[in-house]
Amino acid sequence: MVSDNELKVVVLGLGYIGLPTAAVIARTGSKVLGVDVTQSVVDTVNSGKVHIEEVDLDGLVSGVVARGNLRASTTIEPADIFVIAVPTPFAEDHAPNIGYVLKAATTVASVLKPGDAVILESTSPVGTTEKVRDLLAQLRPDLKVPGKTGESADIAIAYCPERVLPGRILVELIDNDRVIGGITPRCARKALAFYRRFVRGACVTTTSRAAEMTKLTENAFRDVNIAFANELSRVADTMDVDVWEVIRLANRHPRVNILSPGPGVGGHCIAVDPWFLVHADRANTPLIRTAREVNDAKVDYVIARAEAMVAEHPGLLVACLGLAFKANIDDFRESPALKVAAALAARFGDRLHVVEPYAATLPAAFDDTGANLTDLDTAIEICPIMIVLVDHDMFKSVPLDERADKIVYDTRGIWPDQPRGQFRPEPLRLAG
Repeated sequence: MVSDNELKVVVLGLGYIGLPTAAVIARTGSKVLGVDVTQSVVDTVNSGKVHIEEVDLDGLVSGVVARGNLRASTTIEPADIFVIAVPTPFAEDHAPNIGYVLKAATTVASVLKPGDAVILESTSPVGTTEKVRDLLAQLRPDLKVPGKTGESADIAIAYCPERVLPGRILVELIDNDRVIGGITPRCARKALAFYRRFVRGACVTTTSRAAEMTKLTENAFRDVNIAFANELSRVADTMDVDVWEVIRLANRHPRVNILSPGPGVGGHCIAVDPWFLVHADRANTPLIRTAREVNDAKVDYVIARAEAMVAEHPGLLVACLGLAFKANIDDFRESPALKVAAALAARFGDRLHVVEPYAATLPAAFDDTGANLTDLDTAIEICPIMIVLVDHDMFKSVPLDERADKIVYDTRGIWPDQPRGQFRPEPLRLAG
């Protein structure tokens, strides 16, 4: 077995998963090359800095770059292990787009040699790893590819999805269990040996298709349960009941654990991955599809309620607290908070003040709206209306005496002591 110091690893894609993964591997002593199509990302990493917000990532990247264990490039080089961590978005009809994965595989094919392993980490539709295998076999007919030859294969191909929580990525990359699916059992074993170098959690081997579906199942499960909470919050509005109190009391039952509602569901995983299952088998996924529709509709519901509240108080300044898809991160992908705030900005213009401690400027969705990026203290001072969209720790810390006289719409339930009754619109009954 190659020692950690001799192992060469290429990580394709230096985003929210790829860069932390590359840094964690580099910390073991392996020589890691991070490949990204964006030159500014490459330059940032090579300077020992980071372009994303994640706890302790800046210090780790700075250290492994300084020691020469991590560098970045727009050009791939030969290595022993290739880890693909590129995006897998979906189209307007929710059809998954694996184009980035196949492009990365094409890039890998140009430098593959016998003994190498290719591991896909991108969340992908069931069967994607086999498509990577087929593409590599087509591009490199000189290599014996697993599943395409009766002889021992020259290379290994496997799937091992990430399963981390933003804000805890560096911890969970190491401590969480990993599901490793090989094109063949031998492929799975080779990938297992690689992950054992830096993972303390259990590493369980299976087939590539089972591993792909496992990842989709995990996120669909979360989405369905959040949809129940979001639907419950709308019913509670209609009944004029505090949903947060209802959930707190219901969860005292020993077999009940209702999740927290919010303005919708965001992020690149939970808001996207369930559609991969629906697209693959629409006839047998009515529950998963409905959950996605419930969570998407919650965004429209929140927008309508917020617009009604602001319209009831003409001329008053409004603070929207948060744009990220979850607390204490700078990730705005598929963020319901951003969608709500942008819709309000489009209608109410410079009356809107956005507070987002993880943003230096407002995203492009706010261009030409007149909306302002404001710090929390200023918002408390000048805005009589406050709409809580993200449960950042900073927002939770605002004491009652600083907001008791505010008109508040708290979509996250972070201020349970807030006086109720300032805002009582008619219950909204929206389609979907």
